[in-house]
Amino acid sequence: MNEPERSARLAGPVRVVGAGLLGASIGLALCAHGVDVILDDASPSALDLAIDYGAGRRAAVGDAPVLVVVCVPPDVTAPLIERELAAHPDAVVTDVASVKLEPFLALQRRGVDLTRYIGSHPLSGRERGGAISARADLFYGRPWVICRDAETPGWALGLVEDLALDLGSTPLEMTPEEHDRSVALVSHVPQVVASLLAARLIDAPEIAVALAGQGVRDTTRIASSDPSLWLQILRANAEPVVEVLRDLSRDLDTVVAALTSINSEGEATPGTRRAIADAIAAGNAGVARLPGKHGQNRRFVTLTVMVDDTPGALGRLLTELGEIGVNMEDLRLEHSPGAQIGFAEIAVVPEVKQRAIDDLVARGWRIAGL
Repeated sequence: MNEPERSARLAGPVRVVGAGLLGASIGLALCAHGVDVILDDASPSALDLAIDYGAGRRAAVGDAPVLVVVCVPPDVTAPLIERELAAHPDAVVTDVASVKLEPFLALQRRGVDLTRYIGSHPLSGRERGGAISARADLFYGRPWVICRDAETPGWALGLVEDLALDLGSTPLEMTPEEHDRSVALVSHVPQVVASLLAARLIDAPEIAVALAGQGVRDTTRIASSDPSLWLQILRANAEPVVEVLRDLSRDLDTVVAALTSINSEGEATPGTRRAIADAIAAGNAGVARLPGKHGQNRRFVTLTVMVDDTPGALGRLLTELGEIGVNMEDLRLEHSPGAQIGFAEIAVVPEVKQRAIDDLVARGWRIAGL
């Protein structure tokens, strides 16, 4: 039996300014709940595309939105917030920019009354932008940071919380300073590191690139992001990003010094092995803190199933996992270079791993490492 569709908390109308990836995804999700979404964008073609995808409608005379969501690049976020506050005096205005302190301070310097403004940021996105990449489930299960202050009325806060909840997100309250320092560590620095690492591939020999596996793909996945957007984000959050990068630079220097001390016979000075081992172990400890599925801290184990590169093979594997009663917590796919086979790395809870292996082998599946 299909679960009945949940009605939206927001009554609408909701005005979305900016019809790119985030704006169009918000529109798609709200429209799916029956909310009246008004779209606006400085680019007529971007607006037309988002409307064609079903993310909302054009503005009309007499529109009275209860909530305005500004979804534009950081460089123009503050001016558009000011414009929307003035144009819609009965509406609460929020934004989804990935930096929160700079627009807030810019609006304060302009003398804007911020009673009806609440900064927010959904921790969700994709490497590619535009309405063509929009998805109604983009925010599902992801944190949505809300930055209120002492002047924020409860009813206004409630509208932004309702927006996050209607989109399937988990609202979290933080100050703008807490937010910007947090995203510097978990979002902005990873972008810089991924881009710098991926740049090493430009002049790499073809034979080296041909060996690329899931490790380099995982660590460079976000390197295809938009440079112009990231220039704005990094400029707006430069201080916290620099702090993390300086710490990272010191750690890299330590590893470089340790590796440099190893001579051609593989002999190392005292403490070298420990320095390298400590660096890797610290990474183990850090990654163990990352929340798993649905934000749980529970650890999973993996089993790797060899899957023939033929139509329907992966679908059959997933179907049979369901038939044997194994819940797949996560899935990663990797292809073997030059071979017609792939590897499905499946994360499961520890107590079902051996049963899953036994049942899959009995059904004819090959498990890597056995």
